[in-house]
Amino acid sequence: MRDFQGLFARLCDVMLIIAAAGVASELRFDDWSQRGFTDAFTLFTAAFALVLFPMFGVYESWRGRSKRVLAGQVALAWVAVLACALTVMFSLRQIDFVSRLWFAYWMALAGGGLIAYRLVVHAVLARLRHAGLNLHQVALVGCGSQCETILRRIEAAPATGFRATAVYLPKGDPHHEVPTLDALDRHVERFDDLDAFAKYVRSSDLHELWLVLPLSEEGTILRVVREFHDDLVNIRFMPDVRSLALFDTSGIIDLLGVPAINLMASPLSPSAMFKKELFDRVFALCALIGLAPVLLTIAVAVKLSSPGPVFFRQKRKGADGRVFTIYKFRSMRMHDESPGVVKQAVRHDPRVTRVGAFLRRTSLDELPQFFNVLRGDMSVVGPRPHALEHDDLYQKVVAGYIHRYRIKPGITGWAQINGYRGETDRIEKMERRVAHDLYYLGNWSFALDMRIIAATIVKGLVHTNAY
Repeated sequence: MRDFQGLFARLCDVMLIIAAAGVASELRFDDWSQRGFTDAFTLFTAAFALVLFPMFGVYESWRGRSKRVLAGQVALAWVAVLACALTVMFSLRQIDFVSRLWFAYWMALAGGGLIAYRLVVHAVLARLRHAGLNLHQVALVGCGSQCETILRRIEAAPATGFRATAVYLPKGDPHHEVPTLDALDRHVERFDDLDAFAKYVRSSDLHELWLVLPLSEEGTILRVVREFHDDLVNIRFMPDVRSLALFDTSGIIDLLGVPAINLMASPLSPSAMFKKELFDRVFALCALIGLAPVLLTIAVAVKLSSPGPVFFRQKRKGADGRVFTIYKFRSMRMHDESPGVVKQAVRHDPRVTRVGAFLRRTSLDELPQFFNVLRGDMSVVGPRPHALEHDDLYQKVVAGYIHRYRIKPGITGWAQINGYRGETDRIEKMERRVAHDLYYLGNWSFALDMRIIAATIVKGLVHTNAY
């Protein structure tokens, strides 16, 4: 559903940009023959918008966030798109063929339209959430007046779509206050046992857990974090404002007007995530354009090698455990597998075609994944995604495996350039691969990504474990 919403939003943006260009042409030109390069420039800019808008968080959820920030984010993204398009036109020495007055009309109409329609959608969603639809369920762990304040804020702002469904009231110091029963909505489940609370959270498939506790409740905080350590739950700490001086503010976000600290979320800061997203989209676009002849040649070779489609498609898990479809060049003959069973390729596997063996050995079968990067499903560098069946298996037996989902999976990664790729026929191999992935998560830098890409090109394309 989320993928469909993102695709629909992108389609609306493109249509709005093109429509605004048409209106600007009607205002500027008396004769359609005067339009010159405006049509080509419009389509070119719309393509830039598809690539750049996601990097500015334009398609992320704005639940509970400021409309002013939303408008500013969209305006900044639109200016960046126009700047990139103008730079390309200037480098091609075609900028003089674009009417300045038409451009001014178009910039204002499209920018205003992009902001206006989002504000309208924002308002409609707010009304739906107020009516009890499109809700985001939240579980709280808290005591004292701070927890009571958060509960009241949630009740007072139904348009945000947040709904408190459960509260765990830890049995701590008897001098600690607990939220009064009047402050707890009648529909909110109350727990004083952590095991029962954790069972409820998992059975209800909640993905937001807010810790509304004073710093003196360190023991409770640690117990809750340990309990949900292997669950894909966003755990956010909402301390008293006076405690914020003790923390690095780069990890602080705003929820319902209250500062919250991410305890278990993506290890990359928003600025680092933006740089990584920007690099990914630009790199993927350049790679697809530059490798177009290679991609076409491989597609023809795969088609001639054996009957079946050119591309192999399979469901994988991405950031936050969201499932997406990964693309590869097909390297095996068509065959049937038992439901729920994915057999990894082994050395001299009879299913692999001659062309497929070469593609797998050189990793050229992975090239279509640049489309996944361009779509925002993957990153150029990150933990390699595994088949869903393997995720279900290794998540239960390999410590820390779940944290690979904290960022987008990659085409290449730190584990791959260090030799941990290919078949994982023993748990020890997967444990070493995960250990390298976790090292990457904890030590990410742009320089490390460049090092991994360079190593992949120099030595990582051909490897003895790739078969």
